Amino acid sequence: MFLKYVPLAVGLFGLLTSSVFLGMVLVGVRAFLRDVRRQERALVDEPEFLPSVTLFKPLHGAEPGLDGNLRSFFEQDYAAPVEVLFCARTLEDAGIQIAQRVAAEYPGVTSVFLASGEPWAANAKACSMTVMAQAATHDLWVISDSDVKVDRKYLRNAVLPFREKKVGCATCLYRGVAVGGIWTQLEAVGMTVEMSSGVMAANLMEPMQFALGPTMVARRDCVAEIGGFEAMVDYCADDFVLGNWIAAKGHRVELIGHAIDHVVLNVSFMASIRHQVRWMKSTRFSRPKGHFGTSLTFGVPFGILALGGAFWVGMPGLAWCCLAYSILGRVLQGFVVAKYVVKERKVWRAALLFPVRDLMGIFFWAASYGSNRIIWRGEVYELLAEGRMRLAAESAKVNSPLRKG
Repeated sequence: MFLKYVPLAVGLFGLLTSSVFLGMVLVGVRAFLRDVRRQERALVDEPEFLPSVTLFKPLHGAEPGLDGNLRSFFEQDYAAPVEVLFCARTLEDAGIQIAQRVAAEYPGVTSVFLASGEPWAANAKACSMTVMAQAATHDLWVISDSDVKVDRKYLRNAVLPFREKKVGCATCLYRGVAVGGIWTQLEAVGMTVEMSSGVMAANLMEPMQFALGPTMVARRDCVAEIGGFEAMVDYCADDFVLGNWIAAKGHRVELIGHAIDHVVLNVSFMASIRHQVRWMKSTRFSRPKGHFGTSLTFGVPFGILALGGAFWVGMPGLAWCCLAYSILGRVLQGFVVAKYVVKERKVWRAALLFPVRDLMGIFFWAASYGSNRIIWRGEVYELLAEGRMRLAAESAKVNSPLRKG
């Protein structure tokens, strides 16, 4: 008889834990907005802080919309010197060719084009960043992915935290921008709401201990202090590692109150699923305890479990209330985060799609425990302890001229 109530009990417990998480997100949003107002006042009231900046742009192939994404970085309202470093495996890479055409439109901005050669370690992006670090002229580095687009105030906001000497790294949130159908839109909502919600809750419990890949800003000497980018070439989540290691050295990691656009390029069902499972697996190996607890933050799966459990024990009223509560809670979460945190343009679409994305999330989480293999840039890798990775099929590595010993 007791076992009959287990599904309902588990469902109600999950609704409780996901409600606690929702409360943490809402409180975290309030704290985040206070920081945003403080940063906005500093931009207006204090003397302009415009240090010279080196912008890192790792590239790999001709992604859709790449020219527009890159152009947005050349059109910054920023009076201080800025150099833009582009790096791919070869100078014949299609992404480099596009970058050269875009850079030619802005002769007043220093642009440098570099080739890393074949990656000498698992993380090709970190290999490219190692090459760019050696070529960088300035001491404040802004690293951003090729699939992001920014507004003209981006650099002003990105460098603002570094007025304070104790800040060693900064990062910012992003909106998922869908360029395709429903699967792209659902993945974009995951970026916009689920990822940002996790940051709101984490930032509430402790100071930032990580960075986010679409924007990572760091001082040259702080990167050198952790061993340079070459120290992270075997790690999957280089963004997490960069912020985490800098924080471990006693420097502050700051969350910038300025969201950017992250273009979702996975238009097919399978491409989108693989990407989201890969992200979940990366989190599982980088932050195993936190990733395990993520299962308790999903509301709709527990609402459905409580629905079935309540019907089983003859409580249809409770069943429908549990489901409605779980859906409305996720709609509220989606609305608040989309509207007030990342300034999503299509707020209601994000809010109404988020319960569906929340339901999908539990399956991605479960799939992350299915194996330790991921597909990245067409190659299969194995994830190892502490977030390291290696090619699944061991082959002779290309020796880097930058690697010592």
